Amino acid sequence: MTTQGSSNDFIPLFDVEKETKRWQQVYKIVTQPKPDIIPTPREVVWKKNKSILWYHPAKEKKYKIPLFFVYSLLNKSYILDIGEGSSVIGGLTQLGYDVYLLDWGSPGYEDSNLSIDNYVLDYLEVAVKRALRHSGVNEISLVGYCLGGTLAAILASITKLPIKNLVLSTIPIDFSIGIVPNKWQEALQSGQLSFDSIADVYGVIPADIMYAMFRGLSPIYISPMVNLIARAYDEDYVDKWRRMDKWTKDATPFSGASFKQLFNDLFKENKLVKGELMIGGMEVDLHNIKCSLFVFSTSRDTLVLEPQSLPIMDLVSSVDKTYQVVEAGHVSLALTGKFAVFADKWLSSRSEELHPAIS
Repeated sequence: MTTQGSSNDFIPLFDVEKETKRWQQVYKIVTQPKPDIIPTPREVVWKKNKSILWYHPAKEKKYKIPLFFVYSLLNKSYILDIGEGSSVIGGLTQLGYDVYLLDWGSPGYEDSNLSIDNYVLDYLEVAVKRALRHSGVNEISLVGYCLGGTLAAILASITKLPIKNLVLSTIPIDFSIGIVPNKWQEALQSGQLSFDSIADVYGVIPADIMYAMFRGLSPIYISPMVNLIARAYDEDYVDKWRRMDKWTKDATPFSGASFKQLFNDLFKENKLVKGELMIGGMEVDLHNIKCSLFVFSTSRDTLVLEPQSLPIMDLVSSVDKTYQVVEAGHVSLALTGKFAVFADKWLSSRSEELHPAIS
C-alpha cells in the first residue's frame, strides 16, 4: 500500500518575508558606491607612458630575492592587491618578500600601435632592469599571472637578465585549446574569422567591448551574482564580492596592434608552442628557459584550462621544475589569499633567506 504525504514534506514553503529581506539586501549591495581599493604600502620607482612600476617593501624582510609581478594586459592589475586580507601582494610582503608590480596602465588612442613586442621589450624588460637596480640584488624572481605569465615566459626565453625563479599561474601557453566556442576556434584557425577589422576601426579596443567579450565567454562574470543572492548576509563574503565586482567591471582598453598579435600569432597560429613566435626580431624558444620553474593551475578555472598550461613543462630546459593544481578558481585564487601561501611554500627555499647576524 502506498501512502501519499503532503506536498509540504518535500517542497519547502516560500518564506515571503525572508526572501523580501534577501532581495532588499542584494539591491542595497549592488547599488551602493563601489568600494575604495586601498593598496599595500608602496612607492613608484619607474614610469613609462601609462605604465607604473610599484615597489611594495616587505613588512619585515626575510628573503634577499625580490618578486616581480606581471599581470595580464587584458585586465587591471589591482586584482593582485585588492584589499587587506585578500591581497596577493600584501600577503607576500607580510611573509617577508620585497615585491614589485608592473601596472601596465590603460592605453589611449595614441597607443594603438603598441605591440606585444613593445610591451615585452620596452616595458617589461626595462622595468625588470629598474627593479634589479632599485633592489641592489643580482637576481630576481619573475611571477606571471594569466596572460601576464605568458609575457613573463616570453621574456624569460629571450632576455639575458638574471631571472632566478619563474612562477607562472593559470598561464595560457597552448592556444589551440581555449574557452571560445569550437566553431569560433575552427573559424579563427582556418582564417574564416578575423578580428583585424575591429582593431583597425577602433585603433584601441574600448574597455566596454573588452568587458562584453569576456562576459560572454566566462561564467566568472555571471556566477558571482548567483553566489551573492545565496550569501547576501555573509559580511566577509559581501566585502570580497564588492571588490571583485568592481574589478570585473573596471575593464581596460587594449591596443589594436597587440589585439591583432594576440589573435593571429597566438590564438590562430599557436606560434608560442610551435617555437615560431618572433619578438623584436628574436625567436621565442621556451627551451631557453633554464631557471627554476613553478607552474600551477586552478581546479575550477573557466578562463585558462589546465591543458593550456601543461605544455610548458615539456618545452623548458629547467631541471628544477614543479607543476601543481590548486583548489581554486581563476580569480578566487587571488581573492582568497591562497596565492601568497601557496607560492611561498615553493619560493621560500629558493629566495635566499636572510639569517640574523650572530653576535
